[in-house]
Amino acid sequence: MSAGDATVECYSGYTYAQEPRAVIWEGHRYPVERIEGRWRTPGGPGFRVATDQGLSFDIQYSEEEDRWTVQPRPASGSY
Repeated sequence: MSAGDATVECYSGYTYAQEPRAVIWEGHRYPVERIEGRWRTPGGPGFRVATDQGLSFDIQYSEEEDRWTVQPRPASGSY
């Protein structure tokens, strides 16, 4: 699967994109069950999330472009 634009619902407290709550990918809404990792690049925040349906995504927010990029991750045990 390739990376693409998607919608990410997120909590924004003291800053935008503070914590993702759901990923809308290919027309389906996937609530975030847990955040497995977070990082910050010069372009904006990134997260590795697991959904309540067992899917995993790497999501990155570009502050300059005001756009999310979503990269699906292989299921556990897949190669």
